[in-house]
Amino acid sequence: MKNASAPGTQAKPIAHQTALLFICSLLLIACGKSGSTGTNSISASNAIPIGIAFAQTSNVALLGQEGTDGVKIAEKYFNDKGGINGRPIKLVYQDTGGDEVGTINAFQTLINQNKVVGIVGPTLSQQAFSANPIAERNRVPVIGASNTAKGIPEIGDYVARVSASVAVVAPYSLKAALKQNPQLKKVAVFYAQNDAFNKSETEIFQKAVKDLKLDLVTVQKFQTTDTDFQAQASDAIDLKPDLVIISGLAVDGGNLVRQLRELGYKGIIIGGNGFNTSHIFSVCRALCDGVIVAQAYSPEYKSEINTAFRKAYVAQYRREPPQVSAQAFTAMQVYVEALQSLDKKSAINKLSLPQLRTELNQQLLKGTYQTPLGEIAFTPVGDVIQKEFYVAQLKMEPNGVNGKFAFLSIK
Repeated sequence: MKNASAPGTQAKPIAHQTALLFICSLLLIACGKSGSTGTNSISASNAIPIGIAFAQTSNVALLGQEGTDGVKIAEKYFNDKGGINGRPIKLVYQDTGGDEVGTINAFQTLINQNKVVGIVGPTLSQQAFSANPIAERNRVPVIGASNTAKGIPEIGDYVARVSASVAVVAPYSLKAALKQNPQLKKVAVFYAQNDAFNKSETEIFQKAVKDLKLDLVTVQKFQTTDTDFQAQASDAIDLKPDLVIISGLAVDGGNLVRQLRELGYKGIIIGGNGFNTSHIFSVCRALCDGVIVAQAYSPEYKSEINTAFRKAYVAQYRREPPQVSAQAFTAMQVYVEALQSLDKKSAINKLSLPQLRTELNQQLLKGTYQTPLGEIAFTPVGDVIQKEFYVAQLKMEPNGVNGKFAFLSIK
């Protein structure tokens, strides 16, 4: 006999181990009730996975990071409130990069390997046109948080968005420009021709210009990867426009603003939805001042949920939340509240994953949600129905580095 012991010598250790196991069990139960699971107030052992497909690399990463910031705030906020009737949500991230191939790979991984119940993303409309059909074929709900191009919800029954169509938002900025200068007549338009959203947005802007009987003196094209806009800017300035409208992303659009100002353009500038990020301040710096941007979100909107979101965002990131972060938070809120409603009707843990995805998609389209964006709902095809819209003007601080979105009256 190996390591033989005298009679009775094992009794004390066994009793001691039993007591320890009992105490540990009590502690585990207590931890499960008190929420000692990191930042969440409930155990993550049976968490419900939701996929996040945002750009974390490439020239789109600045916009993708703002979406990530918003969903992180949402994850903590809703889990602290009990998650899905006692079950937490767990965000599963896949980097889409800035192109269609990266987005397709991210969607396939989230759907087939990570087994998520739904997806928030992708960052760009152009990516959505390529990747959303994959989710549609697999019957996985997708909510776009920053996809505003025409035709996104129509991709399929499982595709929705909380980002209002550019056709709804863009004209507000033109009205604000006319309010500042009722005499403006000549308009120059610039747009990034290699991006689906910006091509869609410029069509809306150009139509609005013509509907207002303004003179569209030139349309200049560029690429989102361009850094030198001297030729296009000079050609436009020679035509003496009163207004310039730019559809581009923060980096290319910000550089275009800077070069227009450096070449002497002093008129009004309107930026499209790609300008709705605080990251633009570091691109055109002091020369950002005065740019007009229509928005679907205001940090100043008065509601309980927006106050909570704004407070959490400012505490975490030391700045006011931008539009994309608010929309990403809202997308998560839609999933959480739809899952809560679904679980109350029939326990979701009894559903197979395909069943859960299908029933979740049906449920989320039925709801009305009180969000940081205001009250929203969905059309039958999944487009957002939103009541509140805003126009902001970029205001730079005297140091020429920091800035803010100062909201204008559009009444």
